Amino acid sequence: MFCLSATALYAGQIEIRGTYQGENLYVKNPFAAAGVGFCVYEVSVNGMTTTDEINSAAFEIDLAVYGFNLGDPIRIAINYKDGCLPRVLNPDVLNARASFEIVSLRIQGDKVLWTTKNEAGTLPFVVEQFRWNKWVAVGRVEGKGQPGENNYAAPVRLHAGENRFRLRQTDARRKSKYSAELLINSSRAPLTFSVVSGDNEVVFSEATMYELYDSHGRIVLKGFGDRLSIDSLDRGWYYLNFDNQMEMFRK
Repeated sequence: MFCLSATALYAGQIEIRGTYQGENLYVKNPFAAAGVGFCVYEVSVNGMTTTDEINSAAFEIDLAVYGFNLGDPIRIAINYKDGCLPRVLNPDVLNARASFEIVSLRIQGDKVLWTTKNEAGTLPFVVEQFRWNKWVAVGRVEGKGQPGENNYAAPVRLHAGENRFRLRQTDARRKSKYSAELLINSSRAPLTFSVVSGDNEVVFSEATMYELYDSHGRIVLKGFGDRLSIDSLDRGWYYLNFDNQMEMFRK
């Protein structure tokens, strides 16, 4: 988190919160408004005043000297004088990165279980399942962000035949990291569907995830259940994704 906050001490304070990712911060430091000295007069890291040389037009906040582990929380406060404003050049280096490694990944009953190590900050894990020729997000669990081993679980629904799962984390740089795929075969019988009630309802043989698209490829309905109402939809052709199947029907 990066923010400016007024203080009664001198003029203002820039506060940056994040996690240690092994990199240092760089600050552009203009002259003070009075023309004597530079804008920044004090920098602290987690409440400890730094010994970095700040009396220059640009300086580095050396985070390596504190012995942080990857993922440790960090709060940096930059106090500055009135009439000027310093600028942190790379605040994004404190954003958590997708760095997890999978220790184990398995299906147990109706849950996917996994253990990780080397997480470098709190990021959500998204559980994805391969359905309908694409990866579909079917679960989300907040990561613990600790470098040691972390255990997780998320409920999943198996469809008929081969099931493929994977985990994904996406960090603030929009870079994604994926686990290896987990494959498991289900002995469930394939589901069926029918259009009933005068073309106003689709009924499945068993509750399932579904997506409904119109003839232009626009999604109009999605969810989970053993039936869906199509009473409000226009007449025409529709594409229906359910279980592990992709079908068409005409209302």
